[in-house]
Amino acid sequence: MPTKIGVISDTHGLLRPKVCAALSVCDMIIHGGDINKPEIIEELERIAPLYVVRGNNDKEWAEHLPASLTFTIEDCKFFLIHNKKEVLGKPEALAGIDVVIYGHSHKYAQDMIDGRLWLNPGSCGKRRFDQAITFAIMDVDGKDINVEKITISHNNPIK
Repeated sequence: MPTKIGVISDTHGLLRPKVCAALSVCDMIIHGGDINKPEIIEELERIAPLYVVRGNNDKEWAEHLPASLTFTIEDCKFFLIHNKKEVLGKPEALAGIDVVIYGHSHKYAQDMIDGRLWLNPGSCGKRRFDQAITFAIMDVDGKDINVEKITISHNNPIK
């Protein structure tokens, strides 16, 4: 049975009820930074185990959070960082990595680069820059990965 992972980023202090509902079926959650409030981490940890890094807008309260994180789920090795520019062009930092998860831009992106999946779930927090409200649900089964992009309607921006 695959491991179901909720992948979010850039919540900026807002954890929407629709996002929480979608994450409630996940075995774990990955947050790519710009959390902005410790209460967001507490709420996510009540839903499922959490991997999280700090973002450029996470201040003193988040100093204990790592800037990057490497971990394994099933047979896939993950690298989590807020801004992908910090590792682009540094292949030694990504040796053996299968999946890179990042945030920062608020734009959903899913690409295969140099044989690894690069995933930016976009932003599911406060809407900025007229961007879509997005996140992802990922199923990992051994080394097999399936990613579903989730988009929340702008009609009711808070829910």
